Amino acid sequence: MNGAKLRARLLAGEAISMFTPHHSSSGLAARLVELGADSVFVDCEHGTWSFEDVRMTSQIVRSVGGAAIVRPHSHERPVIIRYLNAGADGIMVPLVETSEQARAIVDAVRYALPSDYDKRLVIAMVETQDAIANLNEMLRVDGIDVFFIGPGDLSQDMGYPPAPPFGEPRPAAVTDEVARAVGKIRAAGKIAGTLVTAEELPHWREKGVQFFYIHSDPFLRRGLAGVRQALAS
Repeated sequence: MNGAKLRARLLAGEAISMFTPHHSSSGLAARLVELGADSVFVDCEHGTWSFEDVRMTSQIVRSVGGAAIVRPHSHERPVIIRYLNAGADGIMVPLVETSEQARAIVDAVRYALPSDYDKRLVIAMVETQDAIANLNEMLRVDGIDVFFIGPGDLSQDMGYPPAPPFGEPRPAAVTDEVARAVGKIRAAGKIAGTLVTAEELPHWREKGVQFFYIHSDPFLRRGLAGVRQALAS
């Protein structure tokens, strides 16, 4: 499984990209990898991917050298186990707020795959102020590969919209909280991840973030805007 390859690269200090296709399309997921993405985000919390979609997409993405990272809709142990057994290269669990929850996720992964759990990447999503407050304890849990700060849910938890208007920065209070969490993760010698735009990526790379979740829609939006402008000229 290519989750182990991603872990090795992260431990070597490399940066990893994860793009979301936004649609349940194995062909589009594979194309993103062919165009340069290290991994694709299979979002089963907000998306429409079925278990069969996960199985097929994971196989196709691996065939072109990438990895499929699945986000289940919750911490439910049977759901995590089922996605892993369907072939996910990694699991990215939302709203992890305590060390007990983090430990339960690791236990579920190791139960699902007793002989090769180390071939999957395990990502805990830190998305609330409570989670950041508990982060030092969570960072002591063995078996979490990436602690991912979700700025959208964190923004909502702090009373802001989940995303700023296109092309505008997030509120400074949210950015400061993300930076505080990244600092805790880095100080513990762990790997940090977050959602970025192409413009934000250099800033967070300089701060030590290694795992970058990137939306594909802004690239399409800019490309289509360029076409419209050319047609109107």
